[in-house]
Amino acid sequence: MAGGCVRDSLMGRRPDDYDVAASAPPEAVEALFARTVPTGIRHGTVTVLYGGGRCEVTTYRVDGAYTDHRRPDGVRYTASLEDDLARRDFTINAMAMDAAGAVTDPFGGREDIGRRLIRCVGEPERRFNEDALRMLRAVRFAAKLGFEIDGPTLAAALEYAPLTASLSAERVAAELRAILASSRPDYVWALVDWGLLAGRVGPGRGGAERGSLAPLPRYARTAHFLRALEDGGHIASARGFLSALRFDGRTARVSSAAAEILASGSRDYKRLLRDYGREAVLAAFPRSRRLRELLRSGECWSLDALAVNGDGLKALGYSGRELGEELSRLLEHVIDNPEDNRKDILCKLAREGKR
Repeated sequence: MAGGCVRDSLMGRRPDDYDVAASAPPEAVEALFARTVPTGIRHGTVTVLYGGGRCEVTTYRVDGAYTDHRRPDGVRYTASLEDDLARRDFTINAMAMDAAGAVTDPFGGREDIGRRLIRCVGEPERRFNEDALRMLRAVRFAAKLGFEIDGPTLAAALEYAPLTASLSAERVAAELRAILASSRPDYVWALVDWGLLAGRVGPGRGGAERGSLAPLPRYARTAHFLRALEDGGHIASARGFLSALRFDGRTARVSSAAAEILASGSRDYKRLLRDYGREAVLAAFPRSRRLRELLRSGECWSLDALAVNGDGLKALGYSGRELGEELSRLLEHVIDNPEDNRKDILCKLAREGKR
């Protein structure tokens, strides 16, 4: 086993997945197992499928030059496990464990776990120049594990931060989501303050308030982070930021709407629910007891819950645009007078509106 699964095992954490480093070349791995997928065979990686699981097996390798600051142009296989570990990003990820539990740790990863430290393998400047994503990964591991980033590693990240502008939107979004979902989501501000979202956020104007994201449920953190970015002048709009990072449609829709709600300063929950929907309002005010009570009360805030519908108004002579306007007027009335959400009362009001 190699990489993060070894780190997590040594920390007493359950690994998310298991990766294997092997002296066997890819074609030998494919021959050894009945079900394999050549997921990264150009770089020596074969995914072995077993039962309902999957495991990536990568041949010991030495990476070639990184001309795109992301992936090596080519790789060379090696018989040395230590050479393979030397190409990895951080010491805590540069360990291997054999079937008997013996750990190979040539760069002090165990010691850095004890020190709670994120430290590059070798020269951090070289590591970050090779792969700019490693800078975001350093922040993600700090957030996930509660570790600090060591001085030379941080200094190199600050120096090489502009390289992150070349990263794909999907990769940046994945790291951003992982940090926000961690137990220490406020580390996300390191991405902003250290310039690790180069080309995607501006320097801002300073002085804007940043409330802690940690007390918020995960589903609300993105919206509140976006609002703080807008308020600080780092981005022009939440929706534009999420679109540029190619967030999925639902997250983009709900989080940008919640950020808009927060910017409005409104606490008129019924009208906010009517205009933005339940998910967005909950993301904006996840800790509001009054909002929760309103949602449990069954009070009407949408046309779906109105005691009359379009067919009922058509029977009273409404049609076209006039029908829609009358439904909206009745909903406005019920929002202010919830006890009037009865068919007889609303039909009476609609008849009066026809006169």
